[in-house]
Amino acid sequence: MNRQYKAHPWHGISPGDNAPVTVTAFIEIVPTDTVKYEIDKNSGYLIIDRPQKFSNMVPALYGFVPQTYCAESIAEFAELKSGKKVIRGDGDPLDICVFSERTITHGDIIVPAIPIGGFRLLDKGEADDKIIAVMKNDEFYGQWRDVSDCPESYINRLKHYFLTYKNLPDEDSSCEITNIYGRDEAQEVIRKAMEDYKNHFDH
Repeated sequence: MNRQYKAHPWHGISPGDNAPVTVTAFIEIVPTDTVKYEIDKNSGYLIIDRPQKFSNMVPALYGFVPQTYCAESIAEFAELKSGKKVIRGDGDPLDICVFSERTITHGDIIVPAIPIGGFRLLDKGEADDKIIAVMKNDEFYGQWRDVSDCPESYINRLKHYFLTYKNLPDEDSSCEITNIYGRDEAQEVIRKAMEDYKNHFDH
């Protein structure tokens, strides 16, 4: 008897037929979550990583692009663009934040997204890029074509979240944002993360 199994969100879902122009985003957490969920790499199910510390709240839908991986190509590109020493990619799928006008109440969903830019984030010397995207066909955010269309207040919220979400009150951040880049460079980051995935998992 044939059995149907749930696809693994990282390995079993396509990054999108038109990637990197439009991508599939697998959403792990949403702004109303008081707990940080992330994918369990072995099972493909969401697990509780930790409660959200203090008042930190993710300001957009947050997840990753399936069949991407942050390894050698991502690290080399980050080092080239930042001018800083980058030890390696962080060994995770490529993170993505997706703006949506409508309230999405839970994660574990697939969202079609259009990348408009990103942050080049280094975490203890590891490349940990964050792609910024808008939900495809969104009535409000769909007007943004590039990160330059995004008001500075939105960028500042994202920057604050990623620079502080791992910290205890008296700790200095281990994270550094070296660049904010636009749509074209975001697409190149996605291409390189897809390349790293193929090099490590497509055998």
